[in-house]
Amino acid sequence: MKIMVSPGVLQPSATGHRTLETEVLIIGGGVTGAGIMRDLALRGIHTLLVDKQDLCAGASGGNHGLLHSGGRYVSNDQHAAIECRLENEILKKLAPQCIEDTGGLFVAVKGDDLEFADKFPGFCKTAGIQVEELSPAEAIALEPLLSKELVKAYRVPDATIDPFRLALENVAHARAFNNSVYRPHTQIVHFITVDGLIKEAICRDNRTGETLHIRARQFVNAGGAWAMNIAQLAGCTDVHLSYSKGTLLISHDRMADHVVNRLRPPSDGDILVPGGTVSVLGTTSIRTNDLDSVVPTVEEIDRNVIEGAAMIPALATARYIRAFSRVRPLLQSSGDGDDREATRGFALLGHTSQGLENFCTITGGKLTTFRMMAKKTSDLVAERLGNTVGCQTDTTPLPDGDACRWTEPGAAPRYWYKANNADDMILCECEMVPQSAIDEIVKCAPSAEEEMTLEAIALRSRAGKGPCQGSFCGIRIASYLYDRGYYQDKTGLIHMRDFFNERFKGMRTVIWGQQAAQMELAEALHCGLLGLDNLDNLDND
Repeated sequence: MKIMVSPGVLQPSATGHRTLETEVLIIGGGVTGAGIMRDLALRGIHTLLVDKQDLCAGASGGNHGLLHSGGRYVSNDQHAAIECRLENEILKKLAPQCIEDTGGLFVAVKGDDLEFADKFPGFCKTAGIQVEELSPAEAIALEPLLSKELVKAYRVPDATIDPFRLALENVAHARAFNNSVYRPHTQIVHFITVDGLIKEAICRDNRTGETLHIRARQFVNAGGAWAMNIAQLAGCTDVHLSYSKGTLLISHDRMADHVVNRLRPPSDGDILVPGGTVSVLGTTSIRTNDLDSVVPTVEEIDRNVIEGAAMIPALATARYIRAFSRVRPLLQSSGDGDDREATRGFALLGHTSQGLENFCTITGGKLTTFRMMAKKTSDLVAERLGNTVGCQTDTTPLPDGDACRWTEPGAAPRYWYKANNADDMILCECEMVPQSAIDEIVKCAPSAEEEMTLEAIALRSRAGKGPCQGSFCGIRIASYLYDRGYYQDKTGLIHMRDFFNERFKGMRTVIWGQQAAQMELAEALHCGLLGLDNLDNLDND
């Protein structure tokens, strides 16, 4: 007798490990993996999404948050520019809660290549991108901090997008639609293959060390920069990626209302993206082979600031509260040339040439094109499963879920003032995150874990993203969770220490001026007052 197992149900095995069953296992919790999860769910296909860390732990959560008009790529990658333009238009209609429609400017300053600047509108028109020339005076009226040596300016339909809310909303919709499952901290370590089919993925819970087996009919590799490594675990050698490290800075203030691009081929420090109350300046592009120890360097910080200050002089003296680096997976190009010359397009590999019939890899691409990447992948998976339901993500709006709203700048104050509850104390003053937001995130934000860490809460909210970088709100939120009985032992203090350590990683290369004073205060609080540097000698009671 064949025993049928419901998708997503844990089953004990004879060897003691746990087993999960689903129709499709998706590996990688970036926006592409989350998008595939939703796309398949809307077709009636049950999925299980796993990530070795958490949602947006890789490039999806470490970018400038630009929803490309395509203008950045018109001179060197027309195909990618057209893809960006098309997806920009779709996402503005269907996921407006994740987008701020800022508009974008491309500006040239004295000394820039005017021949390139003159060709720019023609490049845009070839890609179908709306472009409007502005006089230097008109551009400076829109953005007063622009250089007075401005010589050319064009307006394009760039926008900004919140990748964290985007991923959360996609996962939340999939969970609500057909009970698809998201499991963070679950790393693929091995595949069991029989007669050209992967039968099981052997996983490790990176929190507990427990082994978990996942059975599925189809397996999707959406591992971002780690996609080539995951494919190799399955015995596939046809995924060829190169890796480009990008470093960005976050300013204390919002320096512009538009996305501001330098009017030249993509280079270092040539884009400033507003996001909420801050701006993101970047980015560098450095070839790397190290995927797990990527940190900003002082040299990269200086390079971004010097180049950025040419178009916005105030960037030279701005206060920066954080810097971060991530790795972009690029479809491998020949030679050791500039990685910016590599295509920003994507590739979908079915791996049948490698002897596998139920494994595919989606790689490359951009945040802006995640939905298109998810559609192409889901089309292939659905065809293999015999599912004839078409893609719906190009017409179905992304629901505006209450559990995901807290990543939006200004969301907490609006809901807090509307509730007008004097007992709903603010825990993060920089971003105005109240107790009620923490309660809602812990209760139902994707994925509510058995014991959610402060880092997981921060990913699902604005907590820790302001000028103090969590120095105060980390203590308040942890204390509140202890008061509520959510944290009960030393583990909560460990979560607090780990949260501060993650914040410090982004601050150590920008510790000068006011930020240095901020760090001195934080160290006094965290080490002198709380003794978080001595937790290993504290009994767990």
